[in-house]
Amino acid sequence: MRSICKVMNILYQLNDDDCFFPPANRANDEGLLAFGGDLSPQRLIVAYANGIFPWYSENEPLLWWSLDPRLIIRPGEMKVSKSLRRTLRSGRFETRIDTQFQEVMLHCAETPRKDQDGTWIMDEMIEAYCHLHELGIAHSFETYHDGELVGGLYGVSIGQVFFGESMFHLETDASKVAFYALHQFLQSHDFKLIDCQQETNHLMSLGAYPIPRDQFIDELKKLTIEATLVGNWGTGQYEPLFLNIQQPEKLRFRAYNMDEDIDFHGD
Repeated sequence: MRSICKVMNILYQLNDDDCFFPPANRANDEGLLAFGGDLSPQRLIVAYANGIFPWYSENEPLLWWSLDPRLIIRPGEMKVSKSLRRTLRSGRFETRIDTQFQEVMLHCAETPRKDQDGTWIMDEMIEAYCHLHELGIAHSFETYHDGELVGGLYGVSIGQVFFGESMFHLETDASKVAFYALHQFLQSHDFKLIDCQQETNHLMSLGAYPIPRDQFIDELKKLTIEATLVGNWGTGQYEPLFLNIQQPEKLRFRAYNMDEDIDFHGD
């Protein structure tokens, strides 16, 4: 039986005076949960730790999502094809960590996506995640060919989970090599989960697979309370710190009914 919130297509408005969220399982069938708030470091940290992420386009309000099912891959489970193994052995690419975070984001923003007009990685998103990078919580894995940046990915690290955000490539296999470097780093540092958000053929070819959101959230509750490796992963100047990710047991938000045109109607 579908929950009432899904039948009524409820959308929640975040409070301006705190950084908390409704439970992720209150999202509608498309995964849309809430709107409003800001992209402050604390709100982003709380969002990711609770299985929620921002995704919106220009001229839209700030929208927050939690997809069901959720695409994941566990360190140790990456599928490395024969062609990728040949690329890795060839030494054609060099990989680095946390040296050009903003440039990786800019390339991700400029990369055309199938069935997508424009980009959701706007200036305010770049500014917000660069701030997280400066705090040692967001990281980039980069691929170089002859000293030129040709591929990479970025994401957010909380506890024993890496939340992947976006990736790009300018040469064949460049993003896969970056993902391999991420996978190896996480495996060697005892991470347990990589969040890939939504299903794509590219990620599933690397071994990612969907799990129910409820299972994903249950795992986050255990894994994100562990110490986070905060700092620059490329230089090794990082240390384990415990982040503030707890939400109160009781939360109140204003709720809206949505029509098919995504207009907000007060309930």
